[in-house]
Amino acid sequence: MSSDPLLQPYTIKHLTLRNRIMTTAHEPAYPVEGMPQALYRAYHVERAKAGVALTMTAGSAAVSRDSPPVFNNVLAYKDEVVGWLKDLTDECHEHGAAVMIQLTHLGRRTRWDKADWLPVVSPSHRREASHRSFPKKMEDWDIERIIKDYVDAAERMKAAGLDGLELQAYGHLMDQFWSPLTNDLDGPYGGSLENRMRFTFDVLRGIRQRVGEDFLLGVRYTGDEALPGGFTASEGMQVSHMLKDSGLVDFLNVVRGHIDTDAGLTDVIPIQGMRNSPHLDFAGEIRASTGFPTFHAAKIPDVATARYAIASGKVDMVGMTRAHMTDPHIVRKIIERREEDIRPCVGANYCLDRIYQGGAAYCIHNPATGRETSMPHDIPKAAVQRKVLIIGTGPAGLEAARVAGERGHDVTVLEAADQPGGQIRLTALSERRREMIGIIDWRMAQCERLGVKFHFNTWAEAETVLAHEPDVVIVATGGMPHTEVLAQGNELVVSTWDIISGDVKPGRHVLVFDDAGDHAALQAAEVIAQSGATVEIVTPDRSFAPEVMAMNLVPYMRSLQDLDVTFTVTYRVETVEKRDGRLLVSFGSDYGKVHKQRVVDQVVVNHGTIPLDDLYFDLRAHSSNGGAIEQHALIAGNAQNIVTNPEGRFQLFRIGDAVAARNTHAAIYDALRLVKDL
Repeated sequence: MSSDPLLQPYTIKHLTLRNRIMTTAHEPAYPVEGMPQALYRAYHVERAKAGVALTMTAGSAAVSRDSPPVFNNVLAYKDEVVGWLKDLTDECHEHGAAVMIQLTHLGRRTRWDKADWLPVVSPSHRREASHRSFPKKMEDWDIERIIKDYVDAAERMKAAGLDGLELQAYGHLMDQFWSPLTNDLDGPYGGSLENRMRFTFDVLRGIRQRVGEDFLLGVRYTGDEALPGGFTASEGMQVSHMLKDSGLVDFLNVVRGHIDTDAGLTDVIPIQGMRNSPHLDFAGEIRASTGFPTFHAAKIPDVATARYAIASGKVDMVGMTRAHMTDPHIVRKIIERREEDIRPCVGANYCLDRIYQGGAAYCIHNPATGRETSMPHDIPKAAVQRKVLIIGTGPAGLEAARVAGERGHDVTVLEAADQPGGQIRLTALSERRREMIGIIDWRMAQCERLGVKFHFNTWAEAETVLAHEPDVVIVATGGMPHTEVLAQGNELVVSTWDIISGDVKPGRHVLVFDDAGDHAALQAAEVIAQSGATVEIVTPDRSFAPEVMAMNLVPYMRSLQDLDVTFTVTYRVETVEKRDGRLLVSFGSDYGKVHKQRVVDQVVVNHGTIPLDDLYFDLRAHSSNGGAIEQHALIAGNAQNIVTNPEGRFQLFRIGDAVAARNTHAAIYDALRLVKDL
């Protein structure tokens, strides 16, 4: 038996969990019409097969029709959910993993104009900032109805064969009862802490009576809202003991903070550039005081931190949820003593930010996550070895090299620079995004294991490629900043890359024109502002940095607001001209005939990249496919067999920003879905 603390079993009542690693409840937004169908099942089964002890499904599964999901959550109020969850549970059980689910009523944390257009309800009329709905203050019949909805939903979960469930009590309806900031009710459900907790205990009692003693129940709750006038750490400790002493619950799942704003949510679930495991000690205090089974997850991205959480006795089960989106095989690799092969979570939060914008959760550097029914996590060997030549070592090129290596091909990579990384190496120069380099470092280590050959400081031209006599050529040369976007004065501007790399020093009064809306503009603005310059960010959009998304925006805003950066939306820079040794900037607007001017020392343009595609076009005539991709085959997961030139010497493809400016995930996904079938 292993002595590793993470691999020790843990028993709650009758249920023995095979190790101490779990994925906490989260909703990746994969359901179909609210049902956890094939993809949803495959996602959880992948982690079960790899050894996770407990997979907690369905963050925020809705128990009532007036709790409409704001993204694609499981609808626990529908009877048809039972069959789908039973299929998922049975298959996970076959692989030795326990399965639970999280139930909730969102209360005010939703919108009235979703689903059935029912009023949002809460124990007060106070609006939540994030979702903006003004709620109806609950009446007694609302409370009775929703308690019944919770109990009915729990019965469905037991019928589906799950091992248990947890109730969500931070930011959602239960916590809205707990917090003095969101509970204006009179007794018996408002006023004292005991009254504010009454709704939770009424729900728990109803569920326990319906499902019996063997079905495990827990509560995922905030032990401290960290808000003036809100639910305090002292009250959180009282609640922890109340839950334990009630005899109604079997475990506590502790978080800290509030999620009613983007900033609050990001403090609860930190992203890259923020401290790892910020609430672990707090969870440990509750565990030490109550002596009760305690779960916890909040930016525990690596095995060392998870191991410490268990070995120190701070918690009994440690959640590595985003880490398992990055690598679903963490437990298997620990067991096999291959921790160095674990794909690292870099905290980019592409997963969560996407669902809050209405998309499905995808990992920035594991495109197989959320595509388990079409993309492999383990790459199969090819039937025939081929000679593959890749140009470029950005994320697309390195993923292509890794996957081709896993396929068993003879892989060579040419890179003009003296080190790998492409745009990732540039973006990782920022202290805020330094974790991004893990995307490159992991792939380089995997390529070394697979025997991939690298040639740095090598500028590839058509003759260079032909001399290698490859069977397949993949052009992953990326792009360069596109700054020639003005009607006049393009020669007077610099790019965000110039600033971030340090090749150009910041001016004293700087205007950043952001017409791409991604990280580069904010990174450059931060570098400039930290130099002591005054900075104005101008965008033609109605909001700034839309590609950065909500949670990633929070640390930037805290920094840039502290540095007194000005943000101006709905204006487009049209011209720049020299004027008395400075730069005169003229603005227009997409919204009408408005014109403004600024006088500054420096103009920085962020307009994405333009492909470095000369090599690709030089090679087309030498290729058998003319560079073409058969899209139906690509989507279906079949090999590329287009032949437009029978005399061609190799297949030719291009991927990533060498095609068009997109993002890191798109570049890596390009590589995986093409090369997995070579």
